Amino acid sequence: MTPGSDLSEQALALFAVPPEDLDNVRYAARAVADDASLAEWVDRTAADLRAAIGQPSPPPALTTRPDGDRGVVAYLPVVAFARVLPATLAWADEVGLAPNVVAATLRDVGRMLRRNRVWFHRAGLGDELAGWLPRHLIGSIVEIGRLQHERSQPGMRTSAWFLADGADWSPGELGVNLHIPESGPLDPCAVRESLRAGRTVMRKRFPGERLRVRYCISWLLDPQLTEYLAASSNIAQFQAMFRIGPAKDDDGDASVRKFVFGNPAGPVESLPQRSSLERAAVAHWKAGRHWRVHVGRVV
Repeated sequence: MTPGSDLSEQALALFAVPPEDLDNVRYAARAVADDASLAEWVDRTAADLRAAIGQPSPPPALTTRPDGDRGVVAYLPVVAFARVLPATLAWADEVGLAPNVVAATLRDVGRMLRRNRVWFHRAGLGDELAGWLPRHLIGSIVEIGRLQHERSQPGMRTSAWFLADGADWSPGELGVNLHIPESGPLDPCAVRESLRAGRTVMRKRFPGERLRVRYCISWLLDPQLTEYLAASSNIAQFQAMFRIGPAKDDDGDASVRKFVFGNPAGPVESLPQRSSLERAAVAHWKAGRHWRVHVGRVV
């Protein structure tokens, strides 16, 4: 560790910081050591996250970053996360989370750094992607195989649907919100194994939380996809694992733009059509239709 930098090589490795970001992260850590306003933000952010370790989502929100060198400020969240890391690892060891689960979870920092470059054409972490990552440091989300499992309180509309649909769940209970990281194909066998292993991990490591309902909120649960994709496709098989509820919003187009095409701003006609999913997305838009984000619970 560089004196005063508060940035360990362990953090860089566990966060899987991409090679193109390594020098920038190290530079930002050195700048924090020499700038009181930057240091104050990192100190406060790290303290807030440490205090929330072990709690379910939502995590503490990141506050507005101070003014300063844009190349430094863009990496301040990574410096703060590195400062929290020892406390995160100590908690994970205490509750018995396997090291491979911890490592898989924390790799999302590097994944978001890469995504920021693709989506927003900027290095570092913007507010949208930086705000996602506190979950990983407080341990409310863990990546177990193909899926990420987040201990969280379902929202009002989701809760209302659980009750109306007869889910084994009571108001006020936590649930497990499932997320699909960009880590390869959505292989049905891998998803089923993640669901099996995730249930075991959650029951053993968080015995005080009932966590009876597992749900997902995603454009991947839009039933309209099955109009274009074969029943044997990974997405169709993924949907079959859920009881799909109402649309959470009427505009999943932004999600499809981001997760399928990398957030391009160009017209629909300019989008690539290399895969069945890309062709489906484009055909749907050309027909004047829209994608939606749906909620679903594991059956």
